[in-house]
Amino acid sequence: MQLSIIAIGRMQRGPEQELVDEYLRRLPWKSAIIEIDIKKQAANAAERKAREAEKLLAAVPDGAAVIVLDERGKTLNSRAFAKQIDEWQSTGFNNLAILIGGADGLDASVYKRANLKLAFGALTWPHMLVRAMLAEQIYRAWSINTGHPYHRD
Repeated sequence: MQLSIIAIGRMQRGPEQELVDEYLRRLPWKSAIIEIDIKKQAANAAERKAREAEKLLAAVPDGAAVIVLDERGKTLNSRAFAKQIDEWQSTGFNNLAILIGGADGLDASVYKRANLKLAFGALTWPHMLVRAMLAEQIYRAWSINTGHPYHRD
C-alpha cells in the first residue's frame, strides 16, 4: 500500500510534525505528505474551496481510494477503519489518499471523489493536530490488520 496525505497548508516543525514523522516511519508502506500552499488568496470562501479542490484532486494518485476528512463524515472505531483499509487492499487498491481541506472546508467536487468521508468526532480539530492523529490511526489500522500487538481493545 502507498499512502498520500494531501493537505492544504504547510506544517511547521514542532511536536505535531515529530509525531507524524514517527508514525509514518513505523509503517512499512511508502508514504508521502503533500502540502498545498495557495499563494494568491481568493476573494471569497467558494472560490478558495474551488481552487483548493483543484489542487487536492490533482495530487491524488491514479486509482487511489480516497478518504476525505470532514466533521460531518462517518465516525469509525479503529477496528472498523482498519477493516475498511483491508477491504480496499483486498479489492485491488494499492494507493490510499487522505485529503485535508483548508479552513473554509471542502468543495463539492472533493466530496464527490471520496470513497469515504471520515470524521474524528463532532469536534473541530486544528489541522496540524489532525495530521498527527491521522498518522497514528493509519499506523494503528496497519497494526490491527497485521496482528501487531500495538492495538488493544
